[in-house]
Amino acid sequence: MLDDENAYHYQVIGRAIEMIDAAEAPLSLEDLAARMDMSPAHFQRVFSRWVGVSPKRYQQYLMLGHAKRLLRERLTTLEAAQEAGLSGGGRLHDLLLRWEAMSPGDYARAGEGLTIRHGLFDSPFGPALVMGTERGICGLGFVAETGAAAARADLQGRWPRARFVEDRAALAPWVEAAFGGAAAPLHLVGAPFQIKVWEALLQIPSGQVTTYSEIAGAIGRPKAVRAVGTAVGRNPVSWLIPCHRALRKSGALGGYHWGLPVKRALLAWESARAEA
Repeated sequence: MLDDENAYHYQVIGRAIEMIDAAEAPLSLEDLAARMDMSPAHFQRVFSRWVGVSPKRYQQYLMLGHAKRLLRERLTTLEAAQEAGLSGGGRLHDLLLRWEAMSPGDYARAGEGLTIRHGLFDSPFGPALVMGTERGICGLGFVAETGAAAARADLQGRWPRARFVEDRAALAPWVEAAFGGAAAPLHLVGAPFQIKVWEALLQIPSGQVTTYSEIAGAIGRPKAVRAVGTAVGRNPVSWLIPCHRALRKSGALGGYHWGLPVKRALLAWESARAEA
C-alpha cells in the first residue's frame, strides 16, 4: 500500500491534473502550487516525479492539436503488431494484465449468482468507481463528468442479476496495482465481437494511438467501423483496456464514455511518461 506521504502526493497530483484540464488557459507554476498549498519548487518536484514531466510540459500535451500529432507520429498499426507476435497471452503479460472473459453460459446468466464488490477510489484522473468479482476487476469508470450515481448504474447494468456490495477494502490491492503499473486481474463480460475489439485495444502501447478503422481491419471486420466504435464505448474497464487510445482518422478525439476531459488527461499523462 502507499505510505501516507505518497498517498497524499497521489491525491494532490490527481487534483492538479483535474484543475489543469478544466482551465481555459495554461496555469503558471506559481498559481498551481498556490492552489495545492505548496511552494512552487516542491510542487514542481512532486508533479515531475509522478507524471514524468513538468507541469508546463504536461499542459502542452493537453492542447488541442496533441491528438492530431499523436495520430501523425505515433499511430500503431495493429495488423503489424499482430504479425510481430504482440497479440494474445504474451502481449497481455507484457501489459501486466491477467484477464478472463466470461463463457457464453456465464454471459447469458447476466451475473446471476455473482457477488460484485464496489467502491470509490482516488486516481490521477479524478474519482474512479471500481467493481470486482472474486476473480478480478470487472468494472472501472471515472465519475468526475458523469457523477457517481450514474456511473454506478451504468456499470451495474452490465451485470443485472448480480448482487452488489460496497467493499473498498477488498478491492484496494487490485486498485493500487491498476494505477501503479503492477498486475491486476480482470474478469470481463462481453459479446464475442466486443471481446475481439478489447483484445485489439490491449495491443496499443502506452503513449501511442490507433483509429477505429485500424481496429476494424485488425479484427477482420474492415467495414464494421461504427460497430467497433460502439464496442470501444462499451469497454467495462477504462484505463486498463485503453479505449482512450482510439481516435478518429481526422485526429479528432471521438467519444469517450466517461467524458472527453478525462480522455485528454489520459492521453496527456501517457504521452508525458512515454517521452520522459
